[in-house]
Amino acid sequence: MHLPSRQTLPFLRDWGADPVGKGVWRFSIWAPQADSVAVTVEGRRTPLRRYAEGTWRTEAPAEPGETYLFHIDGRTIPDPAARAQSGDVHAPSRLVDPTAHCWTTRWKGRPWPEAVIQEIHIGTFTPEGTFASAARALPRLAELGFTAVELMPVAQFAGRHGWGYDGVLPYAVHPAYGTPDDLKRFVEAAQALGLMVILDVVYNHFGPDGFHLAAVAPVFHPEKATPWGQVIDYTQPPMRRFAIENALYWLAEYRLDGLRLDAIDGIDDPSDPDLVTELALTIRNYGFDRPIHLMTEDNRNITRYNDPANGLRIAEWNDDWHHAIHALLTGESHDYYASFARDPLDDIRLSLAEGFVEQGQPRPPLTEPRGEPSGHLPPTAFVIFNQNHDQIGNRPLGDRLVTLTDPAQARIAHALLLTAPMIPLTFMGEEAGTRTPFRFFSDHKGDLAASIREGRAREFPGLHGDDLPDPNDPAVFHASRPDRAPDAAEWEALTAALLDLRATRIVPLLKSGKPDATVTAAPPATIDALWRFPGGTLRMTARFATDPQATPPKDPPLFAIGDPATDPAFALWIED
Repeated sequence: MHLPSRQTLPFLRDWGADPVGKGVWRFSIWAPQADSVAVTVEGRRTPLRRYAEGTWRTEAPAEPGETYLFHIDGRTIPDPAARAQSGDVHAPSRLVDPTAHCWTTRWKGRPWPEAVIQEIHIGTFTPEGTFASAARALPRLAELGFTAVELMPVAQFAGRHGWGYDGVLPYAVHPAYGTPDDLKRFVEAAQALGLMVILDVVYNHFGPDGFHLAAVAPVFHPEKATPWGQVIDYTQPPMRRFAIENALYWLAEYRLDGLRLDAIDGIDDPSDPDLVTELALTIRNYGFDRPIHLMTEDNRNITRYNDPANGLRIAEWNDDWHHAIHALLTGESHDYYASFARDPLDDIRLSLAEGFVEQGQPRPPLTEPRGEPSGHLPPTAFVIFNQNHDQIGNRPLGDRLVTLTDPAQARIAHALLLTAPMIPLTFMGEEAGTRTPFRFFSDHKGDLAASIREGRAREFPGLHGDDLPDPNDPAVFHASRPDRAPDAAEWEALTAALLDLRATRIVPLLKSGKPDATVTAAPPATIDALWRFPGGTLRMTARFATDPQATPPKDPPLFAIGDPATDPAFALWIED
């Protein structure tokens, strides 16, 4: 029996407010250009002392629940590393005792080959949009066979609802979802069901409203920008610690199982080691008592972070897989689908065999090569998906794949996703065939709201007026909750059967070592794949179109969908 245990402070941060004794807190902030810095706690003012690199620090009497603000050369700002706010992103920060929560269970984590991930957005995952209501919805995912949930960012952003990628308080839990302890209770509820919890974190930019630190410190590179905002200057050691400590903070204080690092190609850091490498090595050397899993999103298709030989053990979100599947099933060829629309079936073949599709080879109509060879990486170095928040929500109307293609083809793609030896990820509702859109939404007012509307209109010039949803219309947010489809039970039965097969027969193969892969593609739309693992052989056939020339397999498959003679079909065999 495990008795409740009070959490201890994992480490003393270089940023923010931490308890250092009964009724005493340490306050720290970086303001290298300031002449004077003070903190007020419920109106009680204490000056801070300047230390190396322009960090200011003091200890002052304070209690959990009290509010505080920093005063820097006459400017008043909330704590950029606050654990919570007393209101919106402009309000005073609130002291949260990180040791108050009592964990009632032990958790030793799960190995990466067991990962089957469902990506969820807390605000739309349930009608209530809270950590508490999301926790109550988790048993169904565990019963279907999922082993992990990945949360879209929960750090506080401006407004009540949004995707979370424009956060401005990376240490604070977004209050519309609940309190810091509510998130910890969610994590514990998930882990009690055997579900790992992975958090999406954003280190490539800050949101446009409420990041007050930039007014008092040289946070950004003066001449560089990302598509989403100014480039953070990680050559500044305090900013580097801000990000690395943030990663440790989420993992240590919230007992998370891993992190997804959003769009690391937007991190421009010439340091050696660069931020991602140092962050990963710091986590690996921290001494966690459970496996910690890291993922990156990186449009460059580079492999140095994902190669096990480098010791970083980072998996990569493989957008190439999605693009090839999407181009095959929908016929779309615009924008980044252009190079995948030429021969999507062969692209799926290459992705199943080697991971990335674009590996530096010529890929018309691309004018410059993209990517590096990836065949040396194990399949578990890649996270694959048929859809995710980006690939649904960045469409003008937020269409899901099942609404864009034949349902039989969608089921074949689902079966291939959940049984391929890469790590599968689904987006909330996908496991039940939901047709509900997931749209881009935010909660801004005035000029910022207008600029977002104008930006969407420029991005999708073929849609005008009411044809293009207004991201700041609350109805767009509410309409993005996954409804239960009429055939949900059939989809869930398929998902459960596939994930049971994965857990009992495929995961042991993944744990046995890297396979040799042989994958072929044949017209009109058939993939035959074979992976020889040290522990056995996995073989499958996926046919996405009717083929009058097809013949039934000679040996009965372990699992099958569709008519193996003619119709879109999927079949799988395992030999020990």
